[in-house]
Amino acid sequence: MTQGTTGKRGRALACAALAALLPLAAAGCAGGGVTGTPGAAGLRDPYFPRLGNGGYDVRHYALTVAYDPATGRLDGTADITARATQGLSSFNLDLTGLTVHGVTVNGERASVRRAGHEVTLRPRADIEDGATFRTVVRYSGVPRAITDPDGSEEGWLRTADGAVALGQPTGSMAWFPGNHHPSDKATYTVTVTVPAGHRAVTNGLPGRAVTRGGRTTTTWRSAEPMASYLATLAVGRFDTATTRTRAGLPVVTATDRTVTDRAAPLAARVPELLDWLTERFGPYPFSSAGVIVERAGDSGYALETQTRPVIPQDLFTPGILVHELAHQWYGNSVSPASWRDMWLNEGFAQYAEWLYAEDFEDTPVRESFEAAFADEDNWAFPPAVPPTAADISAPPVYGRAAMVLHKIRQAVGDEAFFGLLRGWAAEHRHSTVSTDDFTAYVEEETGRDLTALWDTWLYGEEKPAAP
Repeated sequence: MTQGTTGKRGRALACAALAALLPLAAAGCAGGGVTGTPGAAGLRDPYFPRLGNGGYDVRHYALTVAYDPATGRLDGTADITARATQGLSSFNLDLTGLTVHGVTVNGERASVRRAGHEVTLRPRADIEDGATFRTVVRYSGVPRAITDPDGSEEGWLRTADGAVALGQPTGSMAWFPGNHHPSDKATYTVTVTVPAGHRAVTNGLPGRAVTRGGRTTTTWRSAEPMASYLATLAVGRFDTATTRTRAGLPVVTATDRTVTDRAAPLAARVPELLDWLTERFGPYPFSSAGVIVERAGDSGYALETQTRPVIPQDLFTPGILVHELAHQWYGNSVSPASWRDMWLNEGFAQYAEWLYAEDFEDTPVRESFEAAFADEDNWAFPPAVPPTAADISAPPVYGRAAMVLHKIRQAVGDEAFFGLLRGWAAEHRHSTVSTDDFTAYVEEETGRDLTALWDTWLYGEEKPAAP
């Protein structure tokens, strides 16, 4: 009894002294003492070590945003539900270029500290390991583009009559706060308000659009987990259409009105191409599909944003459309554990292009393989180990990675190979995977030791003498 009383009194004095010196620390003294430690400010990704945050797993993002194309201003509220994976005294969110106006954690105001793209939050009480907690962030500003290590622009890209958000690899933190690493996937609800006459298109399925006071609000829901870099938001003057695949999957397409006439015939083929891909790769992994076609030059590349790839009109070709749709299986549903594993995204999507060329354009996969083999750009480095962050979207991650898959096909035969493609997508549906996961899966499923194949085609520094 005496020992306990002394302990309580000593702790109270210590907390009072600590609060005088460091007010932020006082929160942990309330209600049961400090039980948590700070969550890590990064996940030590091989190329982006400060990206993402440790100590919690996001389950759901409820984003409410209003965007004014005339001024470029975005006002947002992010309501984030997460589960603690450790006891937390503080944790971080990734957000760049926007002002945070206030944060609550479990309904109580939390302290906020900014340093670069890191937003460090300290709740009034520690969060227990395993507890589900809710963080609400109010923020605003003029979101901006982010320059990738390879020189391309991502993040928030202004267009002639709106904007488009593209997140690979770090750009999603330009328009909403979160745990922006592909290893932390979550479901999403996005409610967007834009001036009447504009449309906002994002991932998932839309609800009814409501127009009041010259502004239109639409809520979109993504029921399956999504890595944040695959979240998009396109604001502009779009023509939209909804069709269905043979299986009844809703397909929502949006084309910028200035390119609809040119884009509509190919956009109308999305259900057909999804049916063809489903025959190759197995059941489509999401509850909706589609495409967003922007003006030429609105972005310098296409991106496989989940359920609804974004493709500028000058890149809107059957091959690229197939590539981005194939990513819905490989890259979106089965996502990379780190940015080093990008070849698992791009190699599969590139191989889908080769299959399309064989089935629709009379170009055998063998010819596509030989053309890739002859292209010296594909031999700059092994696809499984890009040397720098600037190389994660370089040619070997596409062309040589697709060659790896074709060598597997040659080694195990067509029946086993296409079984591997379908099985990989099914077994790891809505999860994250590494290169080691893939090589182990292939060898386990086929009963083959493919060490020589991996050493030569996946990790080898030298180009083989012959294909």
